[in-house]
Amino acid sequence: MHIAIIGAGVSGLLSALELVEQGCTITLFDQQHAGHAASWAGGGILSPMYPWRYPNEVNHLAQHGKQLYQQWNEKLQPKTGIDFQIHDTGMLIFDEADFELGLNYKDQHQEPMQHCEYLQREQLETVNPHISAQFQHAIYFPHLANIRNPRLLKSLISYLKQHPQVEVYENTWIEKFNIQNQKIQSVESANGQRFVADQFVIATGAWSHCWAKQLQLSIPVEPVQGQMMLFKTPENWLPTMCMNNVMYLIPRRDGHIVCGSSMDHIGFDKRPNVQTQQNIYKACIEMVPELANFPIVKQWAGLRPSSPTGIPYIGKMPELNNLWANFGHYRNGLCMGPASAQLLRQLMLNQDTCVDAKAYSTERLTAYAPLTQQSSLS
Repeated sequence: MHIAIIGAGVSGLLSALELVEQGCTITLFDQQHAGHAASWAGGGILSPMYPWRYPNEVNHLAQHGKQLYQQWNEKLQPKTGIDFQIHDTGMLIFDEADFELGLNYKDQHQEPMQHCEYLQREQLETVNPHISAQFQHAIYFPHLANIRNPRLLKSLISYLKQHPQVEVYENTWIEKFNIQNQKIQSVESANGQRFVADQFVIATGAWSHCWAKQLQLSIPVEPVQGQMMLFKTPENWLPTMCMNNVMYLIPRRDGHIVCGSSMDHIGFDKRPNVQTQQNIYKACIEMVPELANFPIVKQWAGLRPSSPTGIPYIGKMPELNNLWANFGHYRNGLCMGPASAQLLRQLMLNQDTCVDAKAYSTERLTAYAPLTQQSSLS
């Protein structure tokens, strides 16, 4: 089976990986360099932040993330020479309003990754001696990890480009589906190239709503900008991830600390904003005051693919026999990515599914209404 996948972020790359390992032939397209959009820009926490704030359907996919990445890392590293660097740091959460919610979630769901314990100041200092004195207690998730997403993406791209059954087209904007008899016959790029395949997958992240008019579907996926900041400290200086008021610190093994993030609805603008940078910096220093002694080495922004509930769309698209979806993961594309790709592969190849697929169905997409009509309905 020949499958064309539009979008080479983490969702598209992992989908390609799942399918090529089952013997499929893959053509992969990206409008820029593969792996350079939201997947590269994110922090790489292998869990939803505050999982109790999310629908169960998000957590059902996310809970498999760490284990599946470990398996893929073992398989790919000998061929690519790149380690994903899955870093078992655990996480401290300082939001007092979430303490009881987090502890109740642990008891209710019994997910090993979400095991947590309440720490008072003395225990807190043992776990992480750099925390500000203003935080006298926290809840601690010892099993949470982060992945170094630029390395993950580099490894996936390297493996797929080496694979004899994969062809990768970068800087190729696919702009048109040629539809006949409820089937995609081919896709067309902006410069007029035409590509045929048996099946097609949309994995275009924040750009997924661009297909709405052609497919006559309302696709409520929009870009939400998130800004990030990178500090450089000594190796293994900060022992845990930290989170407070939806701001986080993510330590890498080499001493880099990724800090974020913001939520700005400003279209496809990826330019960092000074005020937002100052807010992120202030939140970081509040948690770990000593960070003020270390240099900021980089700042950037990415575009998350927001969807109404954060539950992604995975499965066959309505009314078309050979078009599939894997998009709309919002803030959790990296941690849901491996299980989302696995579910897509299981659906496409008619295999037993790892989760109940109905919850992710594209049947949730409604008929397309032009903007004027949409505004009159709102």
